[in-house]
Amino acid sequence: MDDFRERKKVHYTPQQARAKAKSYCAYQERSQQEVRDKLYAWGLHKTDVETVISDLIADNFLNEERFAIAYALGKFRMKDWGKYKIRQGLMSKSVSAPLITIALNHITQAAYEEKLLHLLQKKAASEREKHPYKRKSKLARYAIGKGYESELIMELLNANEL
Repeated sequence: MDDFRERKKVHYTPQQARAKAKSYCAYQERSQQEVRDKLYAWGLHKTDVETVISDLIADNFLNEERFAIAYALGKFRMKDWGKYKIRQGLMSKSVSAPLITIALNHITQAAYEEKLLHLLQKKAASEREKHPYKRKSKLARYAIGKGYESELIMELLNANEL
């Protein structure tokens, strides 16, 4: 039972790590920090890690802007996240502020408002609270938890009878 907890750390040579990192990046878009953490976990030292990272960038396996855009659009479309939550997720992946702005600009305002309205309607259908003020408050808290802006939420809640 304790065997799986005491696994030996696998150490790779820089050439082996480069090959593994290429397949790791080819599988899905990765941030530089994710790849850097993986390389350190594989037992590489700082100079080797930075060399492998620069090789991956040169070979276009690693592209921070492409990652940021894919992350933002994926979380928006698949998980219904708002811009605040997407921004926090990208910051936790050590993506720079200008790239976060570029990624968030790929979400159109019309699609954003449509997604939020659909999210609120779906939640309203399952919400049992009858008191209008409490109901609106619960819907707003739900959308804020998903990362949407409170001004936009209130605007949509006031404009639509939910």
